[in-house]
Amino acid sequence: MSPALPPALKTLMPPVQTAQVNGIEMAYYEAGPKDGPAIVLCHGFPETAFSWRNQIPALAAAGYRVIAPDQRGYGLTRGPEAVADYDMAHLTGDLVGLLDHLGLEKAVFCGHDWGGFVVWQMPLTHPDRCAGVIGLNTPFLPRYPAEPISLFRQIYGPDMYIVWFQTPEEPDRVLADDVAKTMAFFMRKPAALREAGEKKEGGSSFAFAQALAAYDPATDANQFLSAEEMAVFVALFEHSGFTGGINWYRNFTRNWENGADLPTRIDHIPCLMIMAEKDAVLPPSMADKMGDHVSDLEKVLVTDSGHWTQQEQPDAVNGHIIDWMRRRFPA
Repeated sequence: MSPALPPALKTLMPPVQTAQVNGIEMAYYEAGPKDGPAIVLCHGFPETAFSWRNQIPALAAAGYRVIAPDQRGYGLTRGPEAVADYDMAHLTGDLVGLLDHLGLEKAVFCGHDWGGFVVWQMPLTHPDRCAGVIGLNTPFLPRYPAEPISLFRQIYGPDMYIVWFQTPEEPDRVLADDVAKTMAFFMRKPAALREAGEKKEGGSSFAFAQALAAYDPATDANQFLSAEEMAVFVALFEHSGFTGGINWYRNFTRNWENGADLPTRIDHIPCLMIMAEKDAVLPPSMADKMGDHVSDLEKVLVTDSGHWTQQEQPDAVNGHIIDWMRRRFPA
């Protein structure tokens, strides 16, 4: 059963649509001319398609066909129970299925945070369906030299959130215990999120479980969303829970194993990397060596933005995307 949709979801987004895609029913939002170049916007964690509410109308007005799905396990898109059904093969397969449903041969794929990892896989796994890639905060990274969870535990400590997310059930329950508190903790201004990721008294970096336990939203002046916008995220995660999104993280090792034979470079596909100056999770320095692996690459920096770039600095993000799209994919 779908939740009662908060007013801001209806007023700030196009009407929700659904499609039978790759074994699931996917919710998505669409705007712009049907004959315009297509761009698919892929959100991260913990977000939904609603995080693109400021990009959808701007891109549509510029002549582009914009599609923003609630990805597998998020928002109004229900996900399966098996953890393995959230691996990269399924996530990229969902996007291919969405193109098939819409009758599209190709699209530009734009992804933020976890959505960025997915869209950077599209030219490696489905190059015939990928016209271009835009990474927002998330750079293209070569395959890890060793099993990634062991690396994260060694570098960041046992309580680092990605390591913690490997624990069955506990993270799901902790985040869902008070959804309003959880979303307020994550959706904060750059300095607050950076502080939450810092190592405390010899502990782990990005130990979000401990930071969330100590967090008091009543004393927090670092929110950047309006009350109406926050209400949408809270309602959607109260509906979906966090297990689907956490299951993406539980496939880090499986994705690493299955990616051993994938190409190591992206050639002949236009790519744009949009970095955020104050992102503590995905800092601009992570994109320093992208040119070694991506042949057709442009890089731009959004100043005074933390991790939630398309929501913190929507005008800057819209400007960079539209400028690049107009030069590489004229409407």
